[in-house]
Amino acid sequence: MTGRTDAQAQTQEFIITRTFDAPRDLVWQAFAESDHMARWWGPKGCTIGVARFEFRPGGLFVYSMGWPDRGVMWARFAYREIAAPERIVFVNSFADEAGNIQRAPFFDGKWPLEVLTTVTLAEEDGKTTLHLRAGPIDANEVEYQAFLGNFESMQGGYGGTFDQLDEHLAQAHANA
Repeated sequence: MTGRTDAQAQTQEFIITRTFDAPRDLVWQAFAESDHMARWWGPKGCTIGVARFEFRPGGLFVYSMGWPDRGVMWARFAYREIAAPERIVFVNSFADEAGNIQRAPFFDGKWPLEVLTTVTLAEEDGKTTLHLRAGPIDANEVEYQAFLGNFESMQGGYGGTFDQLDEHLAQAHANA
């Protein structure tokens, strides 16, 4: 099996768009600061622990996701591009505690090791629209198909994550 080229990976990316009732600078801050990320990032019901947070090109965000009934999983972002306050590009992977890329603890080894994710933020009338695009990097056909077959699950997962971001932004905006 061969890996897909960048052009092939762009043909069917996962895309989700969400508008928040918050200014872009506040949404940006929610991504750019570790204490904010720990409050809203990740699936509903899990606790995020931040082991490393270097919000800069070449930096890593290494974090744990803990559930009372499922234990702890680790993941990471490897930041590629940061253009404040409008664009963040990172490679998302499952990881070990040190931030080394690992296979996902589920999906029977079929999930891609690396997923290129681009987040853009645009503000209009005090509201911010977040646009997220994601696609596997160097995935073989089995990994690519596993990614494509999980769009509904990713829609629910990101939907829950962005619900938490919406709540966090409302609270942060009220406290500002």
